[in-house]
Amino acid sequence: MSLSAVLLAASPSPSPSDTPTPAVPSLQDAQESATNAASWVEQNWSTWLAVGLRVLLILVVAGVLRMFVRRAITKLIDRMNRTAQAVDGTAIGGLLVNNERRRQRSQAIGSVLRSVASFIIMGTAALMVLGAFEINLAPLLASAGVAGVAIGFGARNLVTDFLSGVFMILEDQYGVGDTIDAGVASGEVIEVGLRVTKLRGDSGEIWYVRNGEVKRIGNLSQGWATAGVDVTVRASEDLDKVKRVLGEVAEKMSKEEPWNELLWSPIEVLGLDSVLLDSMVVRVSAKTMPGKSLTVERELRWRIKRAFDAADIRIVGGATVLADEEAADPAAAVAAPSVFANSESPQSAAASPLVPAPTQRPAPK
Repeated sequence: MSLSAVLLAASPSPSPSDTPTPAVPSLQDAQESATNAASWVEQNWSTWLAVGLRVLLILVVAGVLRMFVRRAITKLIDRMNRTAQAVDGTAIGGLLVNNERRRQRSQAIGSVLRSVASFIIMGTAALMVLGAFEINLAPLLASAGVAGVAIGFGARNLVTDFLSGVFMILEDQYGVGDTIDAGVASGEVIEVGLRVTKLRGDSGEIWYVRNGEVKRIGNLSQGWATAGVDVTVRASEDLDKVKRVLGEVAEKMSKEEPWNELLWSPIEVLGLDSVLLDSMVVRVSAKTMPGKSLTVERELRWRIKRAFDAADIRIVGGATVLADEEAADPAAAVAAPSVFANSESPQSAAASPLVPAPTQRPAPK
C-alpha cells in the first residue's frame, strides 16, 4: 500500500456534527442594523428633502413658464390675425390678404415658436434637475455635442429644408393662393410647410418642392401685373385713325365691369413698337390686378379686333401678301409627258445626256 492510502485510512472520517452551521442573526444584531439605518436616514434626510424640493421647484417653474410663453405666443398670433382682418375692410387689403394664406402662415409661425420655446425651457429644466442630483454634466454635454454634429451631417438636407421654410414663412415670401415660379417648378401655391411647398401646375399636376432646393422665387401675385398687347397693322394705315380707335376701345373697357376693377391704371397706347416695310406694330399696355394680366389681354384683343373690323383697319401678321398679286402657277415650268415622247422636242434635247464630239485624228503624211 502506498503512503497516501495509509494516511487516508488513518484519518478519521468527518461526522455530521463537525459541519459548520450558519450563524443566525441575533436580536442584538438586528437592533444594531436598524439603529445604523435610522442614523443614516437621520443624517441624510435633510439633504434628500432639499434635493427633492429643488427638483419639484424646477419642474413647477418650468411648467408654469412654458404655459405662460405658449399662451403669450398664441395671443400674439391671434392679435396678428385680428390686425389682418381689420385690413380686409380696405380695398387694397381685400386684394392683397388671403384668409387661407394668413391662417396657414400664422399656424406655421405659432407652431415653430411654441416648439422652440418648449424645447429651450424643458431642456434647461432637465439639465438643472441633473445638476441637482450632483451628476457631472460635462460628459453628457460633450456626447450630446458629438451626436448633434453627427446628426447634422447626416440630415443636413432636412435641416436646410426646415430653416429655409422657417425664413420663407417669417419673411412672407409667398403664401396660399399665390402663383410663383420656384425655378424647379411653377404653379399656384396650395400648401406651405416647413419642409415642403406644394404647388399645382397649369395642367393640374401637383409639385412637391423642397424648401432647401428653392434658390430663387418669382411671385406673380404680389404688387401688380402688366397686360401688353401688340397690334400689327399695314404700313399704309393712318396712324391717327389707329390711335383714335385704340383710345376709344381703352376708354370703353375701363368704364365697364368687371374690367374697371381689374385695371389698376388707364390703358395706354404707347406708340409704335416697330416699323417694317409692309407692317407696323402698335403697343398697348396697362397695369392690372396680380394674376389677371392674361384675362385682360384676351379681352383687349377681342375688343380691338371688333373695333378694327368696324373701322376697316386691317390687322396683319408676319409677311403680308398683296390681294391683287397673282400667285405663280407651280406647274407652269413642268412640261407635258407627250413632249418627252418626241425625241426632237426641245425638252427631250435638254434632258438627253451630253455626247462628246468625236476628236479628229491628224492625216498621215
